Amino acid sequence: MVEPLTILVPARDEERVIGETVATLRQTFPDAEVIVADDGSRDRTADIAEAAGAIVLRLPRRGKGQALSAAERAAPPGSLLLCDADLAGELAPLLEGGADLNVAAFAEREGGGFGLTKRIARSLIDVLADFDAREPLSGQRALSAAARNACFPMAAGFGCEVRMTIDAARARLSVREVQLPLRHRPTGRNLRGFVHRGKQLRDTLYACGPLGVNFRGLRLPLVGWKVGVTNGPAVAAVAALGATDDLWSGPERGFRAHLGAGRTTGILKLIGIPAVGLLATRKISGALLVGLAANALNQLDTRPGRALKAYLAAAVPLDAPVGVAVLLLPYDLREMAMLGDAGSNALGALLGLNSVKRFTGRGQWVAIGALAGLTIIGEQTSIGAWIERTPGLAWIDRLGRV
Repeated sequence: MVEPLTILVPARDEERVIGETVATLRQTFPDAEVIVADDGSRDRTADIAEAAGAIVLRLPRRGKGQALSAAERAAPPGSLLLCDADLAGELAPLLEGGADLNVAAFAEREGGGFGLTKRIARSLIDVLADFDAREPLSGQRALSAAARNACFPMAAGFGCEVRMTIDAARARLSVREVQLPLRHRPTGRNLRGFVHRGKQLRDTLYACGPLGVNFRGLRLPLVGWKVGVTNGPAVAAVAALGATDDLWSGPERGFRAHLGAGRTTGILKLIGIPAVGLLATRKISGALLVGLAANALNQLDTRPGRALKAYLAAAVPLDAPVGVAVLLLPYDLREMAMLGDAGSNALGALLGLNSVKRFTGRGQWVAIGALAGLTIIGEQTSIGAWIERTPGLAWIDRLGRV
């Protein structure tokens, strides 16, 4: 039985070409559904695609991988064909051959830079998945239902294709590159072209690192480790403990669940983070402040920007560093990256360490009591839901999100 086919087309500001692309796809694949994921276009891309017969998802601008992931969730079960909006040429041969992931390799090169991003992408795929990719960055791809299950949600931004190849190869699915006479709008060796390739390289490097799935089902790079590497050994140690939870955590949530499960990454953090606080401050109050503050920020990191806003609000009176938090906030708010436990725990540890410096002994124990109360409340109910029900806090919480 032939799997039903859905065609996904990511597009941003492509009003000049999207109509012809959709019309060609509908003519070539008359039984397929065409979904255009409009990634925050500022022109008539969405209207023209809709007029040409596509189903259009009008999305805020987040990036190519996020747009494709949203389109995949809207697609019916079955195989997928991914196609860039500016493509010209015949894609039907990409569905032949029986491989789980078929990648189009352009028969002739058009434009481009010096090949640095492509060489790095090839090397990363080779190292991480033991696959020799000729076209690691090609956006023209056909996926079986098995490949779809292994590769979605996709990595963020322009790194999505590279991570797709890695995911498919790691899942022991068949991957094949097919040379086709395709054309697309080339990027030249000019400022605009180099900026585009710089973003492509950045996203590729992030896509090959640790990733997490947020509340919306988007697969984003975990960048919280940056808090650890810029704020000294104690914060770096807490970030490393948080990273173990990012990479190997189970389904347990909350202290009671972790204690009931026994050996979990949560137990490692429960013991390890206060131990780091004790070594760094030489005080029991320091151990408690670091542990409880790290947990408090982690509890808040359930929506974009929430933990970073709370950190910045507390950092000013505590004279804690704000630079890295300010830099990360726009990416977190726009769902282009995630703090993860590494970041939220590290930010909380920073607040705890600075509380020891700024508060008197009595003040430290008052802060410990407040943080302990917040932890108990978080075990009983959702702090995030309470924030969303409180008018003033809800407005601050939503501020800056896309």
